[in-house]
Amino acid sequence: MIKRTLFFENKAALTTKNEQLLIKTETRTSSVPIEDIGFLVIEHPETYISIPLLTKLSDKNVAVIFCDEKHMPVSMLLNLSTHFLQQELFRQQINASEPLKKQLWQQLIKAKITNQAHLLAIQEIKGHPLAHYASKVLSGDTDNREGAAAAYYWKNIFNFKFSRARNGEYPNLFLNYGYIVLRAAVARALSGSGLLPTLGIHHHNRYNAFCLADDIMEPFRPLVDAQVLEIMANYEDQELTTPIKAELLKVLTKTVYFENYESPLMVALSYTASSLQQCFASKQKKINYPRLWN
Repeated sequence: MIKRTLFFENKAALTTKNEQLLIKTETRTSSVPIEDIGFLVIEHPETYISIPLLTKLSDKNVAVIFCDEKHMPVSMLLNLSTHFLQQELFRQQINASEPLKKQLWQQLIKAKITNQAHLLAIQEIKGHPLAHYASKVLSGDTDNREGAAAAYYWKNIFNFKFSRARNGEYPNLFLNYGYIVLRAAVARALSGSGLLPTLGIHHHNRYNAFCLADDIMEPFRPLVDAQVLEIMANYEDQELTTPIKAELLKVLTKTVYFENYESPLMVALSYTASSLQQCFASKQKKINYPRLWN
């Protein structure tokens, strides 16, 4: 089931009654079943949200995303007890061997570079080396094929000189916003599968609460890049306006493709997270990543 994404850019009071999210603004009152919600984005600094509502949202594994004064997502509320085997799953994740983590990272990077190559092909950029780089990724990506692929990819993905940087020029702000939304969606899926988003496979930062989400989202990044390319083709704005944010949030409902079925990204992330859980439990060897394009 595709869950709804609710975006609050204006002042509102959010409470709950009878398993509903009650929304009260200066002009109207409405409600939404909590079970239908996947993501709640709070942008306005004067939004009121009740503790009982936060508790219910957490119980339903709704990712509540809070924005800063620049209207960029800055923090997130997630449920860390959504699986009945929580302690056992945490133990398996914590005890994962280094060889396993290196093999999983190899899979991640191969999938990421393959998806970057596919997007370049869609953009009719020919003769690129990314497919070759993907075929040569070693366990743990010890010779940094990811970096080599990224250098070529960012130099060629746009039809102008571009440097990918967190605080760089247009369209970096669009990319940043899209990646933060994707990160939240991945963290929600990991939490729902009983995994600890903090404990990464490759990313390790004592100040990062979502290292595993940063790992698992890597192959999905080109989907955000493709959405940014589409936005650039249809909007003249170079600022992160509300319509552009709405377009970036549509990434969550993009269709992706597994071997025998297709799925919205929001749902597919749960399949991918579940397969990672099975890898940690030694029940399978590969993370189940979908194709981003058919």
